[in-house]
Amino acid sequence: MTGVSFDPAAAVLWIPAASALLLAALPDYRLTARLNIAASLATFLAALSLFVIDRPPPGAYLLVDDLNIVFIVLNTFVGFTTSIFSAGYIGHELETGRLTPVYLRFYHAMYQTMMLGMNLAFVSNNIGLMWVAVEVATLTTVLMVGIYRTHAALEAAWKYFILGSVGIAFALFGTILVYMAARPVVGEGPDAMVWTVLVGQTAKFDPALLNVAFVFLLLGYGTKVGLAPLHAWLPDAHAEGPTPISAVLSGLLLNVALYALLRFKILLAASPGAIAPGPLMVTMGLISVVFAAFMLYRRRDIKRLFAYSSIEHMGIIVFAFGMGGPLANFAGLLHMVMHSLTKSAIFFAVGHISQIKGTQRIARIRGLTVTHPALGWGLVVGVVAIAGLPPLGIFMSEFLVVSSTFARQPLLALVLVFGILVAFGALILRLTNVAFGEPRGSKAPADASYLPMFAHLALVLIAGIYLPGPLVDWFQHVARLLG
Repeated sequence: MTGVSFDPAAAVLWIPAASALLLAALPDYRLTARLNIAASLATFLAALSLFVIDRPPPGAYLLVDDLNIVFIVLNTFVGFTTSIFSAGYIGHELETGRLTPVYLRFYHAMYQTMMLGMNLAFVSNNIGLMWVAVEVATLTTVLMVGIYRTHAALEAAWKYFILGSVGIAFALFGTILVYMAARPVVGEGPDAMVWTVLVGQTAKFDPALLNVAFVFLLLGYGTKVGLAPLHAWLPDAHAEGPTPISAVLSGLLLNVALYALLRFKILLAASPGAIAPGPLMVTMGLISVVFAAFMLYRRRDIKRLFAYSSIEHMGIIVFAFGMGGPLANFAGLLHMVMHSLTKSAIFFAVGHISQIKGTQRIARIRGLTVTHPALGWGLVVGVVAIAGLPPLGIFMSEFLVVSSTFARQPLLALVLVFGILVAFGALILRLTNVAFGEPRGSKAPADASYLPMFAHLALVLIAGIYLPGPLVDWFQHVARLLG
């Protein structure tokens, strides 16, 4: 047919938007679960089509480039696999009475709204629209964290809302300061907020305003990334919310704020008179790694344990991007992808474990490889991967981060390695008891699909052994764009 064209950048927005409206109108949980999977698959296929269909030119509001396509494809893939896991997990919670149809009425509509917000943040060419999209994704996950309506869940959601609001307010103020710096050069109006316009004119902006703006942006979006000491909302949100949302928080939502931070880092780096953003990011990254590594030893809840592991790994990623340069940026991109795939797989396993054993307390979970071999060994592979052991993908990305840092700043590399080793000890200590200890708790067979978990772990294993040449070239190109 002539005159009809398919715009994948718009499709990753209108598919979840239309799906959210449809799912909100349907009352049956099982039907909406299937439709949620179908919508997530369609969005993922639309994102993949960006590789084969000509990208639309940058507009006033939407942009698809080599940087955000990494995030879009990863986001839609994990969103799709999590929707599969979510269908079985939430269905079990409904059958056991932990959740009621009233609480689940808008669950899948909120899931698609969350995906809409995250996708919109990635494809936004307007820094104001990007801020709005991050806020939409945040508010939606706040509602989903509190879905159990227990005192602890509502407290966690409230803490998430308050701290997230403080962070997003800082990010808004930083965005306004960027607009103020751009206005004398670009002029008033929407153009002063269009990223492709800003990045070409940044050298003419007032560097003092940019400096103050980046501090607020780092604090604001750093809260969303989960960097210490701005992390307090994250462990509670993981522990008290439904596990599919834990997988989304660690695997996706943290990346949304990271992406926003990287966009502004590129802007600041283009201004010769502005401060270097790298040292600030390196400092916060190292603090997060070391702090989270020690906190891992004090966790008694398995979901809180892996929440602090997310703080550690986001610290490593922010550290790598703060160091900058082609190799460190490449390592940061690879680590981000590997962490998203691995941590979401771990939460898939943890969700099944908590349902089988009826608890999230680590002390009450023992001998999984004996009672539930597939689930237990899946968790073993996931923890071995997230701990950074070869031949899995995170070992490769951590090796690149450490080696590139040793070549430039050996003292920083020593601190980084110290934090990684401390975290490694905590994770292996917990894994030994949970997976190989004397069996404890329910031995009932698991009625669940492990396909999403093993699909993620297979990709992480393949990436640790072999990365295809085109993928390496693509990541190298994006690493150069990041400076």
